[in-house]
Amino acid sequence: MEEEFEFGSPEEQKLSVDRYEEMLRNQDQYFFDAKAFESIIEYYIDKNDPVKALQVAEYATDQHPYETLFLLKKAQLFARTHQFEKAFSELEKATILEPNSGEIFLLKANICLLQGELEQAEELFLYAIELGEDSAEAYFQTAELYQLKGDYEQAVNYLKKSLEINMENDDALHALAFCYEILEKSEESIHFYKQYIDKDPYSYAAWFNLGMVYEKLNRFEEALDAYDYAMLINESFVPAYFNKGNVLVNIQKFTEAIDVYKQSFEYETPTADVYCAIGECYEKLEHMEEARENYKKAVKLDPNLADAWFGIGVTLDFDDRYFESLHFYKKALDLDDTNPDYWFAIADARYKLNQFEESELAYNKVVELNPTDIEAWLDFSSIYFEQGKYVEAIDIMADAIKQNPEASELYYRVVAYLFANGQYNEALNFLELGLATNPEKFYILFDYLPQLQGNKIIVDIIRKYTENP
Repeated sequence: MEEEFEFGSPEEQKLSVDRYEEMLRNQDQYFFDAKAFESIIEYYIDKNDPVKALQVAEYATDQHPYETLFLLKKAQLFARTHQFEKAFSELEKATILEPNSGEIFLLKANICLLQGELEQAEELFLYAIELGEDSAEAYFQTAELYQLKGDYEQAVNYLKKSLEINMENDDALHALAFCYEILEKSEESIHFYKQYIDKDPYSYAAWFNLGMVYEKLNRFEEALDAYDYAMLINESFVPAYFNKGNVLVNIQKFTEAIDVYKQSFEYETPTADVYCAIGECYEKLEHMEEARENYKKAVKLDPNLADAWFGIGVTLDFDDRYFESLHFYKKALDLDDTNPDYWFAIADARYKLNQFEESELAYNKVVELNPTDIEAWLDFSSIYFEQGKYVEAIDIMADAIKQNPEASELYYRVVAYLFANGQYNEALNFLELGLATNPEKFYILFDYLPQLQGNKIIVDIIRKYTENP
């Protein structure tokens, strides 16, 4: 039987597929032209059925032995199912038919890339381009290779070439933003995106990436403007809403941030991350019921979102429900036991429940994971001090100062501990060290031990550092 079907509408594609499947059921041989076969192969690829697509490609090759298209399709499908030797075999056949086809060498390069053979892939990519395969996709894939090799300068060059051919390649724009970030070339990145926007002012992806650069540079007002343009051009582009919300959080406009996050619900089903972000905003506003409600929605969608479990704990802690908060802090810790914030919260809750030993263990973990956390060191030492264990409190401060020699808060606190322990000379030495580090923070000493304000020696030393000669 012979009948030709032109590649065209979905209806024509379905007719070709139905006819092909009828052929299989009848165990017969029907003839299809190349376009019809191509359409049937694409149908099965779209259905994520590479086995059936390969079967069609085999039939197509039998009927059209000189069509390199089907050899390429077979190579792509073999590569997709990790049958790399078979893929190369098909490409060798294609090379005999079209020895100067850049497309064939491009596909060979991609297969080498999948196998981790970066040097060979580089040679093949460059050879494909030399043969005239100067498509946007060829340059984009070459850029991906250079990213894998860690050569981000070259990646930038090829991404720009890709964008010169196809300005609508959003993936290339995002990849370029990533490369510029790695190279720490923020100003060059801004210059590129501005030039790009001059050529294509309606590129929401360019505005979005420009916004991300501004955001990383803490140029928040400019970031907000860029995200607004992205949303104006493509109102359903949800990442712009999320990023704008994050910027508003950074400038402590929490109510506005909530509104922006919620606007995204019109275009996409809310994710756990969005609910968690909204929960954090309500938490900052001290609207703990609303915060807890959103955190619960987040963990319902994603039980592995540690920050949401932690957020529930924070809201309970705020309401003095320390025992309940511990349960949720532990849930967060089970998912991420290297997060010092989680350990800090547990240490604080344990302390409030008078579980001093457990609190000490948790504080030890905090300062181990984040030795520059001054507040953690101060709180850790105060547990011992408030139990009258002055020596232990002083030892903690000594460790803290070794890790943070520029933190004047630590010097002033150890002065208080030393005075309480009767070590007056050592206390005065540390007082001078604290004043030398930052004389303006001497009030910390009096905040902790107000009775020292009446000590003439201390007051005189402070005056020496704080009063102009």
